[in-house]
Amino acid sequence: MCRKQILIVVVTLASAVAVAFAGPPFRTDDPIPVPYTHGELYLFSTGVVDGTGTSGVGPAVEFNYGVFPNTQFHIVFPLAFDSPKGGASYAGYGDTEIGVKYRFVEQSEFIPDIGMFPLVELPTGNSARGLGNGKAQVYVPLWFQKDIGNWTVYGGDGYWFNPGPGNRNWDFSGVLIQYNFSDMFFFGAEIFHQTASTVDASGYTGIHIGGSIPVAKDYEILFSGDAGNGITSYKHFAYYLGLYHTF
Repeated sequence: MCRKQILIVVVTLASAVAVAFAGPPFRTDDPIPVPYTHGELYLFSTGVVDGTGTSGVGPAVEFNYGVFPNTQFHIVFPLAFDSPKGGASYAGYGDTEIGVKYRFVEQSEFIPDIGMFPLVELPTGNSARGLGNGKAQVYVPLWFQKDIGNWTVYGGDGYWFNPGPGNRNWDFSGVLIQYNFSDMFFFGAEIFHQTASTVDASGYTGIHIGGSIPVAKDYEILFSGDAGNGITSYKHFAYYLGLYHTF
């Protein structure tokens, strides 16, 4: 996996967003927006360490707000870092992410929640220093979710429009299952696949394990990671660690 693809992995992970039990700390997302007039804040870091070096974002801030019923506004302000082996290390502001999540089917006994969450990655980071993509990217996914007792299953598929020299448009799909001990305490695992995002890269299938631990009223710690446990042979360590607040 080349450095530009790693950066896209990191940004995509940062973009996952949720209400209650979905989205961060995983890459797979859910269709449920923040409730109307309510909000969420995340202070987080996410990154990848592999044979080429270390890259990621953090600290970064994610803000979500229910602007209308079943409709959520989303924005991420990241500081990015890139430290390639044998090269100069850089840190600075990364690519800004904005989006709107809209749920158009609400869950019933036999029907899942269904929603869309289009995202735009604005090229605000310095791509020459490995801190951004250099071109605006657009992601158009469709997400599903079903709750069965204390279990939640969600997932879906989306397409990234990824312009720029050497880049490819690419697809991301994933499914996650988690057990909810309470409203703010869960543990889960996801499996996902992404196709190649550059002309000299290959697709990647991976698994993340993570969860949430409550630390105070309306606050929880979110975490996930893997230690090279991708189904393909890409050797790496990836992580997400964040503090979540709902209001």
